[in-house]
Amino acid sequence: MLKIFQLSAILEGISYLLLFSFSMPLKYWANITEPNVYIGYVHGFLFIAYMILALVFSMERKIAPKKIVMLVLASLLPFGTFYIDEKYLKPLAIS
Repeated sequence: MLKIFQLSAILEGISYLLLFSFSMPLKYWANITEPNVYIGYVHGFLFIAYMILALVFSMERKIAPKKIVMLVLASLLPFGTFYIDEKYLKPLAIS
């Protein structure tokens, strides 16, 4: 479950960055909306998958509520899921 959650965190973070650094500028500066639609759908799916996996992972590992809130907030911040992966998930994989 840890590997799946780590993968979802990384993919969600990448899609979030693509959305804001690539497709949103194209939409608002160049008036090209197509990439925003497709990247937006992918990001939406990955965001929902990340949230579901965060809850399942938290219940499976019996993680404290404070850390669950951090997992959820990380998905709302740029680079947040990368931070969570490095700070919390990689040490769990080692132990």
